[in-house]
This record gives sequence, structure tokens and C-alpha cells, in this order.
Amino acid sequence: MQELINRAKELLADGTVVRVLGWKKGDLPYNPEPHIFTSAEELEKDFIYNGFCGANLSKYMIAATKLEGKTLVFLKPCDTFSFNQLIKEHQVNRDNAYIIGVGCKGKLDHRKFAAMGLGDIAEISGIELSDACDRIHVKTIYGEEKDIDYRDVMLERCFFCKTKEHQIFDEKLLDSKDTVAEGADRFEEVRKIEAMTPAERYAFFRSELSKCIRCNACRNVCPACNCRHCVFDNTKYDTAQKANADTFEENMFHIIRAFHVAGRCTDCGECSRVCPQNIPLHLFNRKFILDADDLYGEFQAGSDTTTPGPLTAYTLHDVEPAAGLERSRG
Repeated sequence: MQELINRAKELLADGTVVRVLGWKKGDLPYNPEPHIFTSAEELEKDFIYNGFCGANLSKYMIAATKLEGKTLVFLKPCDTFSFNQLIKEHQVNRDNAYIIGVGCKGKLDHRKFAAMGLGDIAEISGIELSDACDRIHVKTIYGEEKDIDYRDVMLERCFFCKTKEHQIFDEKLLDSKDTVAEGADRFEEVRKIEAMTPAERYAFFRSELSKCIRCNACRNVCPACNCRHCVFDNTKYDTAQKANADTFEENMFHIIRAFHVAGRCTDCGECSRVCPQNIPLHLFNRKFILDADDLYGEFQAGSDTTTPGPLTAYTLHDVEPAAGLERSRG
């Protein structure tokens, strides 16, 4: 971590950048937060980078690159897909960004600690990038101490990491470690849902979405949800409030959002990471990604800044959706 701090201080000192977008220490060991640093003193005091720094900082660069001068941003390999997609959509100014691609060894899910009875963490070790990231030692505020396997508390998305190679960067620091198990299939859960009957699928998603409290955390954190004004913020409708569980409001909100990001979602998993109700929102997006792959050929949003997405390009050989999906799924 100190290597990142030292490099950021150098770039601030020589005027290459005027601010640094990274992660700041939270009030608890497991809740660092995105933050803009403007001085060496602030970096030394509060900058942090460890297994809990899962936030994708690309979304914050939409505003940061509109400011005067360059912003240094630390991006994990998966984050760079989102940044590329934002360039493609003309949402960020590449000239106002200095990207340091930082290594990653899988990020941690505090909810999994809580499920083990370790939610009240006072101290934790084994989560720095310099660590082996195999075993974690946890001490709770009640004095209980326990060693656990790193992989047992990783975010779901990290088991299906697309790559440990940065898609865009100005320089890279620190090495990554592969977290994908042999034979891992990120569409496995989607295929299980597809195997359900229509009634079972409806019941599954209705049950999950009925938990929604309309906090909008999923929308606010999503790099692909970058409209300046969102239809769901219109106070003329009831969409700004939590709907009753027996209405279609939650379904409508999440289905519309999934369609909104279809073909543009990089599968960064931020929607599920921040959901306070633990709704597996990423499954909507993965379903759309799988369908698009079947219909138009494999495509990874954000792999570059020029290739048109499957829903923004047209060829004479485009399939009719119903027939194409039937053929591809067999």
C-alpha cells in the first residue's frame, strides 16, 4: 500500500495530477470508502488499499474528469472495463485521467464475515495486497479471535473474475493473484434460473425483489447508470418511494434498469455488493449478457473503447431474437 501512496505523492508534487481518487479508511476496518485526496499529508493519514476496497472507482471519474487538471485514479483490472465503457459513451474525459492499474487478489464481502458470527470486526490481518491472501486473522470487538480462509469470505464476483489484466492504464503497480477456480462458470446461476418453469422464475425474482427498499444504491453505484436525470427521481410518480410488496413497483424498477444497461453492463457486480438487502441484482444483468452472447456472438462490454455494442450495431445477419435464442440454446 505504501508504494501506491508514494507514487501518488510524487505525481501530486510534480504537478502531473491535482487530485487523487482512491479509498479512504472508514470508521471500521471493513468499510473503506471512495475519496478524493488533494495533499500528501491526507494520503499518508487516510489512504488505504486492501481486501475490503471493492468499490469500482470508474463511476466517480465522470465528475472528476470534468474538473480542471488531471485526476489520478486507482483502478483494479475489473474496474478498467467500466472506464473503457464510459469512454465509449463519452462520459469521461480520458485526457483528464491518470490511471494507475493496481493489482487485485480478490475482494472481501463483509456479509460473509457476519454470517460466520464475525460481523463486529475490531482488527483484521492477512488482507493486504502484500499478504498471501490465503488466511485471515480476525479479532472482534468482543475479544474473540479466529482464523479463516480468504476464499471463504470473497465477493461472489471475484470467483468469476474476467481477467487480471488491466484494459487501460498509464502505469501499473503491484501484482494480482488469480482467484478463479478451475472450471468456474459465471453463468451457472443464470442457467439454473433458466431451467426453472416460468412460474418458478417469477416466484424467485418476485421473492428477491420484494426485499427492495428503494434506496437506489444499485443505481447510484452503477457505472452504466450515468444519466444526469433519472426517470425514477421524478416526484410526479410514486417511484421515489418504497412500494408495497404486493405491487409491481420493485419489479418494474429493476427490470427497467436492467434493460437500460443491457449491452453496456461490464458485470462489475457493484449493484449486488452495495445492496443492503442482499438481492442478487447481478443475475438480471448476467441473464442479459448471456442472451446477447447467444444472439450476437460473445461480447465483453468495456474490453476496448471502439467496438460497438451488440445493441448499438446492426448487420444484415442479425438474428430474430426468438428464433436466434432457440437455435443457440438448442
